[in-house]
Amino acid sequence: MTAAILFAFASAAFLGAGVVTSQLGLRTMEPLAGAAVSVPSFTLLFLLLSPILLAGEPVVWRGLPIFAAIGLFFPASLTLLAFASNRALGPVITSTLGNLAPLFSVALAVALLHEPLRAVQFIGLVIAVIGAVIISVTRPRDLGHWRSLALLLPLAAALIRGVIPPIVKLGLDVWPSPLWACFIGYVMSSLVVLAVQRIRQGIFLAKAPVSGRLWFAVTGISNGLATLAMFAAVHRGPITLVAPIVAVYPLVTVLLSAVLLKHIAITPRIVGGTLLTVAGVALVLAG
Repeated sequence: MTAAILFAFASAAFLGAGVVTSQLGLRTMEPLAGAAVSVPSFTLLFLLLSPILLAGEPVVWRGLPIFAAIGLFFPASLTLLAFASNRALGPVITSTLGNLAPLFSVALAVALLHEPLRAVQFIGLVIAVIGAVIISVTRPRDLGHWRSLALLLPLAAALIRGVIPPIVKLGLDVWPSPLWACFIGYVMSSLVVLAVQRIRQGIFLAKAPVSGRLWFAVTGISNGLATLAMFAAVHRGPITLVAPIVAVYPLVTVLLSAVLLKHIAITPRIVGGTLLTVAGVALVLAG
């Protein structure tokens, strides 16, 4: 259980860092072009290290279709939905509704995997999500598009992000290797984002400054490590424990943004959201 908690916090840290580095990449590249760099970057790194990382890992062919199917949607479709949502609604509403993902994860874990959920854990989950939402929303006028039908885009992204952990856990019951699960999923996702980039732009990799490509490569590696850590966490512990911890990634994003991007001030709202998030996670751990 301790390993699951540590992996979940690591996933939140890498995920939050990836949001910040992607902002640096977006200064010179479009989101879709960035996705066509970031996802394959981690896949290539994993491929180069695979003789070491996958040595001795069990191979269970029955699990291959599960992890391949996951790769069609995560992180590929999630990345593309985030792109469409950011274009239609902006990053604030996109990230705010994205914080609903752990609610989907826990609900599916309880219904599908029959994981127990104590009352104190549920209360902690809700408090942590509220805290993350408070951290993400920056100013009242950002809420001006909440009635738009485009809200289906970030909701779909949150649903995918929430549904993936229980399905991964089912796959890991068949093939108990988070490393293989991550590798196969990223190979499939790389093929998806490169195909979409080729169809939309006519080329696999868009012309862009080296700095933009490097930042998106760093983003891809950070997000890939977040995914690998999350897979390892759900393999070693219940999703009702892991999902609320991973949901604290906006806190990491805000802290790193304040240090690296210099455009976020630590306000009473952020302090309050942080306290709620920490209190919520503490309740989940105590439960």
